[in-house]
Amino acid sequence: MQYYSTHHNAARVSFEEAVTRGLAPDGGLYMPERLPSLGAEWFRGLKRYSFVEMAHAIARPFTEGALDDRALYELLEQVLTFDAPLVPVRDDLCVLELFHGPTLAFKDFGARFMARVFSHFNRDRAITILAATSGDTGSAVAHGFLGIPGIRVVLLYPAGKISPTQEMQMATIGQNVVAIEVGGTFDDCQALVKRAFGDASLCEEMTLSSANSINIARLIPQAFYYARALAQIEETMDQGLEQTGRYHMVVPSGNFGNLTAGLFLKRMGAPMGGFVAATNANHVVPDYLSGHGYKTMPSVATLSNAMDVGNPSNFARMLELYHGNAAAMSMDIRAGWATDEQTLRTLREVYEQTGYLLDPHAAVGVHVWDQLPANERKGQVGIVLGTAHPAKFSEVVRQAVDVNVPLPERLAACMLKEKRSIAIPNTYDDLVAVLREVQPE
Repeated sequence: MQYYSTHHNAARVSFEEAVTRGLAPDGGLYMPERLPSLGAEWFRGLKRYSFVEMAHAIARPFTEGALDDRALYELLEQVLTFDAPLVPVRDDLCVLELFHGPTLAFKDFGARFMARVFSHFNRDRAITILAATSGDTGSAVAHGFLGIPGIRVVLLYPAGKISPTQEMQMATIGQNVVAIEVGGTFDDCQALVKRAFGDASLCEEMTLSSANSINIARLIPQAFYYARALAQIEETMDQGLEQTGRYHMVVPSGNFGNLTAGLFLKRMGAPMGGFVAATNANHVVPDYLSGHGYKTMPSVATLSNAMDVGNPSNFARMLELYHGNAAAMSMDIRAGWATDEQTLRTLREVYEQTGYLLDPHAAVGVHVWDQLPANERKGQVGIVLGTAHPAKFSEVVRQAVDVNVPLPERLAACMLKEKRSIAIPNTYDDLVAVLREVQPE
């Protein structure tokens, strides 16, 4: 499998080079030259397969020529040590819980996969993994790469704009992980990272790679749990997957990597219904799908902070999939957004009516699902991706419901450690100075 740049001004590369580079030399994101079909028969028998077997079948075409089957399978056995259970909440609503990994967020799937791919490919090179995070990416990447020889992880996050638990999960680790607290927004952090990747002299001086969902190795494993959801649907249905079209994937979205991975799997033959893109006040993609064009905006701080993205990187991949055709994209994807007030109200109502406790991002998803026209939801089921454990946002949860969310032990432990982040202003020279200081040996 070869990979091309969404800017179409760079040579095609192998999976290994696409992963190692992260971003193409022309500033584009890498896309696979084709999306292979797994076949209807394979999808009809998903319940026969283990999670690792499903993931292996999905990943194998993307890693062809770079990882042999045995190495890929063994790698996935190390990654998928936890499940993604599908939990019924109401007759028309389920939550796919993606927060049972080490850092209690969906990004554990992608970060652990990518870290092990890097470890497999690394040939005694000194590599700096550079990533911006609006919350959960940082801790997942930090824990995924922790202790890997020759790799230094540098994480940029916006000062004061992520939850305390998110911050402490990455700012207390130390070892080969460096957390940088930037005086700005997530978009500022992301702009600094992209500038570094586009700095030819810096890239000659050190080997940089990305760990956001701009990296194809972060994106591909996010397709795994869509298949796991379909398998669980099949396990509970006598009719089989021919009924699966009534299940719609409701995806809380920030940088849109999660949704893009789902679109990949649908193009590979997954019998899914439509997608619902759910955002907060940073609603550039819902605006686009409503016919208002694509206009980036300065990111707005919200209670669902991991989605505070005003210029989502993976939208470039979405445009590639639909050849820039907004009408075609809107046939597959409905979209909407929620205010903070609506987020809190939804969180409270779902808890009072069902006893199920959402995190604020999943609450955005439920709100958007509930706002779709009733005739479109009749006989349909929304599967909301539960992207993080509510304990990571206990302050927000307490604004909505009178309940204390117990901190899981691994979260509570990091809150007692010393914060080790490096604070810098929103300036490129300051970032470069830190990168030079913390280069891996």
